[in-house]
Amino acid sequence: MKKRWLILVLLICAGVGGFWFFTIPAATIPNGSDSKAFFTAGPFEVINETFKAVDESRPTQAYKDFPGRPQRVLEGEIWRPSSPQQPGPLLVYSHGFLSFHEEGLYLVRFLASHGYTVLAVDYPLTGFRAPDGPFMRDIVNQPGDVSFLIDTMLKRNADPVDELFATIDPKKIALAGTSLGGLTSILATFHRQMHDPRIAASISIAGPTSMFTEDFFSGSDVPFLMIYGGGDVIVPFDQNAAPVLQKNPGSILVTLRDASHAGFAQPASSLMRFIANPDGIGCRAVKEGLKDELAGQQDQFISLLGSAADGVDMNAQINFCSSTPIPVAMQAARQHMFTALASYAFLESVFADDGSIRGAARRYLLETLPAENSSEVSVSL
Repeated sequence: MKKRWLILVLLICAGVGGFWFFTIPAATIPNGSDSKAFFTAGPFEVINETFKAVDESRPTQAYKDFPGRPQRVLEGEIWRPSSPQQPGPLLVYSHGFLSFHEEGLYLVRFLASHGYTVLAVDYPLTGFRAPDGPFMRDIVNQPGDVSFLIDTMLKRNADPVDELFATIDPKKIALAGTSLGGLTSILATFHRQMHDPRIAASISIAGPTSMFTEDFFSGSDVPFLMIYGGGDVIVPFDQNAAPVLQKNPGSILVTLRDASHAGFAQPASSLMRFIANPDGIGCRAVKEGLKDELAGQQDQFISLLGSAADGVDMNAQINFCSSTPIPVAMQAARQHMFTALASYAFLESVFADDGSIRGAARRYLLETLPAENSSEVSVSL
């Protein structure tokens, strides 16, 4: 009898330990009293609900053995504040290549606690759940998905019988995304043909930009924040982040020292927390996923993004996983913390109703955050 109880206790402990290892991120806090205060969860309880919308006006293309669909199906989740006292901002979050809509949980939950309604979906063909593996070329259809999602949310916001009624301020719409999702946000914000004029702020987290010229960004003055890992092995910093301030004057670049590319995704702080650099795994996955699409065909992919008239560099080379050896990376949980801090401060500097709060948020982002965490964070204009 005692042996059975011992086995049961051991199984329970193993189950609890496994749950902790796979789902509970490592805890971390920033340096400095102001940053610690800024990192406090907001006053709202976060409500989470499933989301599904079908765009009947646009098809999902066929590729490999997938025959395509006559529509685009977008499924994911909404995170929103409970009982908001007034309409708040809407943020559409876009996941990266080979990823899924839960990728930015650490960010969307934090923003929702501060009054933001956040929507994230699985894109039809570029994510982990794609029907025949991820197909990166469908990126050109994702800005249209973003606009459709905004349409859908604003329609619900205007419906008196919908639970989202009057919870969103249509003048406070923002985008954020990681990696290919960062590129989605950039296209939907700045591209001459694909942009949505309702977007009032945009964040790219480790999104590629090497194929864009200064002219690409010149058609829009939407406030833009780029967050990047200085140790990004998958989408190199020097080619994609460093030139942004010259290409898009007025934008803000937050650099996280030694941070990795894959480290921006939620699983990096749980499933991969004890890996020295999650980009090692990420590179293998990216190379496998892109071997058919980019092998000798980069010019074809770049041409999908537009032409020289759109500010697209038709001679650009997109380099993935070109850095060796792979260095030890910043702890992913710290990447998440700094990403949440920078994103929230940036959004508040744009959307806060009180001018003094907007100013304080901008000063925190540009001055206090890097001062209190100078060994890990730098901020450039």
